[in-house]
Amino acid sequence: MASWRTMALAMLVISSFFSFSSYASSHDFLVCLSAAIPEQLLFTRSSPSFASVLASSVRNPRFLTPTTVTPLCIVTPTNASHVQAAVVCGRRHGVRLRVRSGGHDYEGLSYRSARAEQPFALVDLAGLRSVRVSRRAATAWVDSGATLGELYYAIAKASGRLAFPAGLCPTVGVGGHLSGGGFGMLLRKYGLATDHVVDAVLVDAEGRLLDRNAMGRDVFWAIRGGGVGGSFGVVLSWRVKLVAVPPTVTAFTVAKSVEDGVVDILTKWQEVAPALPEDLLVRVIAEGQVASFQSLYLGTCDALLPVMRRHFPELGVNRGHCKEMTWLQSVSYIYMGGGASVEDILNRTAVEDAVFSKATSDYVRESIPRDVWAEIFTSWLAKPNAGLMILDPYGGKMAGVPDSETPFPHRRGVLYNIQYMNFWRAAGEGAAQTAWVRDLYAFMEPHVSKHPREAYANYRDLDLGENVVGGGGIMSYEASRVWGEKYYKGNFRRLAMGKAKIDPDNYFRNEQSIPPLGDQLILTNMTVAYVDHID
Repeated sequence: MASWRTMALAMLVISSFFSFSSYASSHDFLVCLSAAIPEQLLFTRSSPSFASVLASSVRNPRFLTPTTVTPLCIVTPTNASHVQAAVVCGRRHGVRLRVRSGGHDYEGLSYRSARAEQPFALVDLAGLRSVRVSRRAATAWVDSGATLGELYYAIAKASGRLAFPAGLCPTVGVGGHLSGGGFGMLLRKYGLATDHVVDAVLVDAEGRLLDRNAMGRDVFWAIRGGGVGGSFGVVLSWRVKLVAVPPTVTAFTVAKSVEDGVVDILTKWQEVAPALPEDLLVRVIAEGQVASFQSLYLGTCDALLPVMRRHFPELGVNRGHCKEMTWLQSVSYIYMGGGASVEDILNRTAVEDAVFSKATSDYVRESIPRDVWAEIFTSWLAKPNAGLMILDPYGGKMAGVPDSETPFPHRRGVLYNIQYMNFWRAAGEGAAQTAWVRDLYAFMEPHVSKHPREAYANYRDLDLGENVVGGGGIMSYEASRVWGEKYYKGNFRRLAMGKAKIDPDNYFRNEQSIPPLGDQLILTNMTVAYVDHID
């Protein structure tokens, strides 16, 4: 039997070998990139601008700390060939890629790693942000690095009668938003953002440039709602079908406090909101002892008021609440308030994006009893470090789409989505705020969807589970089901099978990426190289 000194020496040699191999791979990767990408588009850790480029679209400073696992380098492509080169160099030298469009990833996994594994590079798509609108065809090609605000503005400037049904926040990147489904104030009329994707351009794990036909039916299905985190490759651009809006829409916000009877009103809202005419969406933001009922109606105030009196008189909406405007004006008004202009949605760096935050989500399929809402307001929302709850109603168009139409499965039978959020202002704080989110989530378990307890992939939460990577770099499909079926329900298996077709050796991966389901015993290129060398 070998002595402990011999064993220790052997371990030191092996450790040194892996460290040297990792360094050599990283160095060779950077050399490879430098030969294919202009130097002004490549930022290594030693670059003076590395920190500022990394932070340029980080929306949650919780992931900018001295202990954050940051990329080996940042590639800021301006055309498809730069992304292709990053993939080819990465595959050749054992460096994985993470892809960022707008930086709103709730866990920051588009630009950082939650644990130190092998080195990775960041492909930041902010330089790919073109929007090309065809008014005649009612379509647009939009690059993944564009923001929703830039997309909305370009559409409205082409035609005041066209729109796109996506999210409220104008700084959200198109790439991540469409990859996870995407919904906003037009949800009940037109469904998800990703329901309107008709083509896309993808760089796959071999560096090939693929359109809808070339990537195949299963992969095209997968990227439209199941591609969060770039599991299937790097989507460079999307062709989307635009939707019709009237020249005048009406927005209103009505605040109701506990003293105003908000518990009863909110209890009624659960039944009313999903059953309203699909031209009308009334969402709720509950914070402290007040709930704000925020609405967009595709029509005039004169047409809206009879609808509200007939379906939801308890809210007491009157003409004084109505704000008539164009659809584009409603984008800035609903998210930024009455003092904002439509040009403000083009600002890629909003002040509020610098707030630390923690969030998670639920889906509700049966109305929550009144006494539970009473406890939420008198206890949970009244706590000193309480956050807020955002309730988005479904129904309308969503109820008529099969769960398997896209990877996003939360459709028929869903009354509304809940987002739990909390915020803090300074590094080193946040323990109480994070505990509030987690504790309220635990409290809500009996009252929300079950088997599985559903969650929205674009509100990513690592508390729901993480991928397990075992020996040889093999990712466990069974372990991934813990989080995957919450986001995708029965569609998770089909996603994993699609992953095996486009990226069988799992080059594109992170803590919550789709694992390949097929030949599970595939080692990464870098691991195979190590094994061959050791043998």
